[in-house]
Amino acid sequence: MAALLLCAASAANAGSGQAIGKAVVVSQLSFLSVEELEFGNILPSTAAGAVTVAPNGARTRTGGVTLVGGGLVQPARFAGKGSFNQTVLISLSAPSFILTRISGTETMILDTIVIGSTPTAILTTTPQGFLIGSPTGIFNFPVGGTLRVNANQVPGDYQGNLTITLNYQ
Repeated sequence: MAALLLCAASAANAGSGQAIGKAVVVSQLSFLSVEELEFGNILPSTAAGAVTVAPNGARTRTGGVTLVGGGLVQPARFAGKGSFNQTVLISLSAPSFILTRISGTETMILDTIVIGSTPTAILTTTPQGFLIGSPTGIFNFPVGGTLRVNANQVPGDYQGNLTITLNYQ
């Protein structure tokens, strides 16, 4: 009888749940965005200024902006798959991009885009482009840039698209 009661109690406390599993499968000679370029929290003033996030993640400011703690700060990161010692040309669709305030019309300009080549990027800069240094052909690279903050910039979240093209040689 005790065993029957124990089983009944377990069944009464049983439950089920669901989770979502996601994966991205990439093919040879492809690449994708891994992380977004994030400038963190910025306090504008009556003077224009700029915030730069370098490919190594360092954040600096000039002019009339103050860097405020909190908020994510990181370079964008892209990953790809090619072949060992293959040359990859990386280019931007434009020299600058517009970030627009969500639910608004105010804008800021993102320019001075820098494509990084760090030891973890497994890409080596050459006069012809970038060389894939990973024996597996898998590589990644960080991208930094400078955000131009206008005088009296309206507070809010700003976003825009940064378009990068890879040309495998």
